[in-house]
Amino acid sequence: MFDYHMHTQFSPDASLSMRDAIEQSISIGTKELCFTDHLDFDFDGKGHDIVFNYDYYINTINKHIDLYKDKITIKKGIEVGLQPHILQQCKDFVVGKDFDFIIGSIHSVNKEDLYSGNLFDSITQKEAYTKYFEELLFVIDNYEHFSVFGHLDMIKRYGNYDVILPLEDYREITITIFEKLIAKGKGIELNTSGIRYNLGDYHPSLDVLKLYHEMGGEIITIGSDAHSKKQVGFELKNAARHLRDIGFKYITSFDKMKPKFNNIDSLL
Repeated sequence: MFDYHMHTQFSPDASLSMRDAIEQSISIGTKELCFTDHLDFDFDGKGHDIVFNYDYYINTINKHIDLYKDKITIKKGIEVGLQPHILQQCKDFVVGKDFDFIIGSIHSVNKEDLYSGNLFDSITQKEAYTKYFEELLFVIDNYEHFSVFGHLDMIKRYGNYDVILPLEDYREITITIFEKLIAKGKGIELNTSGIRYNLGDYHPSLDVLKLYHEMGGEIITIGSDAHSKKQVGFELKNAARHLRDIGFKYITSFDKMKPKFNNIDSLL
């Protein structure tokens, strides 16, 4: 199995060391992992950044690649929090760097960090969700420097609503998003953390994944979005089985930003 979404102590919200991530991955039979620590410029709309020292980060990963080269494949990645007003900053950080894989994500909407919950104080659920998808569509239209888009429906994690994100209400814009991603040769991830957050489904949900497959989407990674040792590898094999049941034949891995298609059956 592959785990293509992992956060270490290079991310301020994670307690996971690279060594523990690797050792735990090996112990559960993971064949390949990718570290994807956070880069979020102006995440709160007040000029505060989540950023790490690139050279130190890459050098640390390279040391672990060498140390564990006979036990597991380790890739160099990053998760970039995208917003319409910071796209040039994101490009300047990642272009020309030694990354195998880049997740593009939306963590902030209307310059409000989703985790804080402030976005939902002054607007309706429909307005918040619509704004989320509009900004997501904008960054896909105007930014090229990512491999897959992460936790595509993450907005459903927040707001404390009784009914969260029925696909039919947002089907049209989701179709447009997938059309653009597929045309650009980009993919999506299946992020297993939705189960961990007691949402009852993945990010994105299975009905969204079915739509992506029906539209011809093929590039798809799986990630636990681990921030601690106990989260490493969470739900990966079950997620792969769901993808196989939907009709996906491959799980994607990346090397130097180039996708590789791996037969799902060979990973289970």
